[in-house]
Amino acid sequence: MVDVDAALVERVQRGDQKAFEMLVVKYQRRIERLIARMVRDVDLVEDIAQETFIRAYRALPNFRGESAFYTWLYRIAVNTAKKAMIGLKRDPVLTESAMASADDEEEGGSRVENELSDGETPESVLASRQIAETVNAAIESLSEDLRQAITLREIEGMSYEEISELMNCPIGTVRSRIFRAREAIATRLRPLLDTRQGERW
Repeated sequence: MVDVDAALVERVQRGDQKAFEMLVVKYQRRIERLIARMVRDVDLVEDIAQETFIRAYRALPNFRGESAFYTWLYRIAVNTAKKAMIGLKRDPVLTESAMASADDEEEGGSRVENELSDGETPESVLASRQIAETVNAAIESLSEDLRQAITLREIEGMSYEEISELMNCPIGTVRSRIFRAREAIATRLRPLLDTRQGERW
């Protein structure tokens, strides 16, 4: 199977700007989502994403392909976001709620508020929201290592190997962090789910 990213990177390194534009189009939304989970401030997301791609473009001549292009780009995005937050004297916190609100804006308001799909009632929507808020709060309360590991696995959909490379730690450590993060989230969710047993939505 041809590695499309590697081929595009090679073209960029030979001076093909169009190839870089293709990489931007491919990853812009993913990078913006990642940054939105870190900085919360929707107004800053676009600027930091733009800065990420500028830095990546400047650094590409030195990219040796030792890791996947997205893994490399992810690191640049995280560092750019952290640097921006330090500049603003804010603490970067990975949170899914920022990403969710950005998605809602893009789709012209919350889908939940606009329409209820088959089988949904206002009560079930409220229950889903409460669960989502509890999960977000649980993720925010985790230590940075656990938060990053669970976010990469559950939200970014990365493999244990990719997370191990990105976090620069053994796969066993990654598994342990994800297990502990899931346990912490489950503990927060349990009371919410227990109270609903036997109720119909």
